[in-house]
Parts: sequence; C-alpha cells; structure tokens
Amino acid sequence: MPHAIDFETGSLVSADGTKIGYRKLGSGPGLILVHGGIQAAQNFMRLGKALSDKYTVYIPDRRGRATSGGVDTGIGLAAECGDIRSLVRETNAQNMFGLSSGAIISLATAIAEPGLKKLALYEPPLPIGGIDQTEWNNKYKKAVEEANWGRAFFTVIKGTADSSALARIPGFILVPLLNVMIDRQEKKSKPGEASLKQLIRAFRYDQQIVLDAQNILEKSHLIKSDVLLMGGSKSQAFLKMALDQLQAALPMATRKEFAGFGHIEADNSGRPEIIAKELMRFFG
Repeated sequence: MPHAIDFETGSLVSADGTKIGYRKLGSGPGLILVHGGIQAAQNFMRLGKALSDKYTVYIPDRRGRATSGGVDTGIGLAAECGDIRSLVRETNAQNMFGLSSGAIISLATAIAEPGLKKLALYEPPLPIGGIDQTEWNNKYKKAVEEANWGRAFFTVIKGTADSSALARIPGFILVPLLNVMIDRQEKKSKPGEASLKQLIRAFRYDQQIVLDAQNILEKSHLIKSDVLLMGGSKSQAFLKMALDQLQAALPMATRKEFAGFGHIEADNSGRPEIIAKELMRFFG
C-alpha cells in the first residue's frame, strides 16, 4: 500500500469571488501543476512529490472540484484562467505544468501573464479543424442528465482515452461495472477529495474549456515563457495534431514524445515520476 504524501492546504479568492483550494508541498522555486478532466489535485500527488525536493509545488483543485467552489459562478476558459492567474500572483510561481484541458488553461495563463518563465504542456486537446467531437459530447451530457454516471464515464473514456484495454471493453459490459464502482467510491471518498461522481459531473467544465480555445493559437505569439510540448506515442491522433499545430505556432518550443506513453501518464495511476524527471530537466 503506497505511503501517504504529506502536504499543506491553502486557498485564495479568484477574481470573480470563487474560492480556489490548493495543496502545497516541497521547497524551492514555485511550480504550479494544473490537472485535466476527471481529475483534481489529489491526482497529481505522486507528480508533486517527485518534484518537491527542488520546487515548492502548488496543486490547485480546479473550480467545481473538491476544495474549490465555482459551481454557480461560471465556467469556461476565462474563468479558469482567472483562477490560475490569481494563484500565480499569490505564490509568485514562475513555472507551470498543465495536462490536457489543464494545459489549455496553462497556455491561456502564459499568454496573459508575461512573468511566467517556464511552461510545460502535456497534450492540450485544442479544437482541430475537421475533427468533430459533438456526438460523444452530447452522449455524455445525456448520461449526466439521466444520472447514469457509469454511462457518462464510459463515454468520456471512449471519447478521450488512449488505445487501452479499458476503452475496448463493450459498453454493455463496462457500464454496469462502472456504476457499481462509482457508487462504492462515493461512499469511501475522503474529506477534501473529489469523488469520481463529482469529477464526472465537472467534466462539462472541460468541454467548455475546449470550446473556448478556438482562437488560442492566434494569441500564442504573446507567450514570453520557454515552452516544452509533451506527449505520448500511444495517445490519440487528434492530440498529436494539436501538438503539431502548437509547435508550428511556437517554433522555439521544445518537443518531447514519450515512447509507449498515453494521455494521462502524469496522473497517480500513470508514470508521473518519469514525467517529473523531464520536467526537472526543463525547469532547471
């Protein structure tokens, strides 16, 4: 059984009055980790621990999750970028890593905050021309409306996951099992942590982030930070295409592909220590 990771907790009030909670661990220059969909701060604890010997690591719960508010104060890229900008200003952190939709938020933050020195992005799901994700997004929304959390989670897995065994299991087998797992996990969820049901419900926030990122590439030339673009060889094609377009817009950026890796390797369930080694080389 893995050892518990010690951390401090803190909170701030964002520009629109939303309380944003965060976890803090380690010492050294400030580094903010911004999680993606179906995640909260709790999912980046192994990554944070691996970085904490050299950095003061701040891991916020994005709005609508765990220790953060925001359910009634608005969703979207502008709101979530405002949350992370508030954390940048409170902590004076100059380094940032974002995963998936968290990478889009990190990208928007770097455009607005010239004081950031280093920016690492792992597979931001930027909207790419010709790729229509409307169908599975609508299926997700319908499942949430029906409170069929297993179906909603299965839809997200099929729409966003890597070429994994889980994504290949038929829905009529997997959905009932997911519903049982989600109900059990809800009863065991700890104070200060987001339950899986809450994370599934909050995925609509991530959908809005992607929709709001339509023109973000046109603004990326405003970034003053050094940029590292990261991805896995097993990730879906549209994520690699997004990195290609971002690299074209940021020709001075460094690119790193991890052989055999998928989309959420920075998560506790993946191989975050290997991601951390690459981040430490980049942040310096």
